[in-house]
Amino acid sequence: MTLLFFLLDAVLVAVFATFGRGAHSEGLGVAEVWGTAWPFLIGLAVGWVALLVLRRDPATIRSGALVWLVTLVGGMVIRGLGDGRVPHWSFIMVAAIAIAVFLIGWRAVAAALARRRARRR
Repeated sequence: MTLLFFLLDAVLVAVFATFGRGAHSEGLGVAEVWGTAWPFLIGLAVGWVALLVLRRDPATIRSGALVWLVTLVGGMVIRGLGDGRVPHWSFIMVAAIAIAVFLIGWRAVAAALARRRARRR
């Protein structure tokens, strides 16, 4: 399941990059989306390494918050290093919200469904 959860997070980061490019009427080819997504995918990978080292359950909301924070900060730092400038504050805010909705959101939904199933028993 761990690999499946990691792949879900990676797909959601790619969706974030795709939506962002689409919102700005930028190209949606694989190479173009990759160009936007890869810094955040590196951040995601670092966040997942942290989860594994800390031996955390990757499906919890707390784990999602950790992965979200590392993905966001890592992605912004890598983007900034590549551009030679700090990303605009509005991009940081939109990215923070969108990535949180994706990486914490599915975990919150899974937790709510688990609680609901537990109450039915």
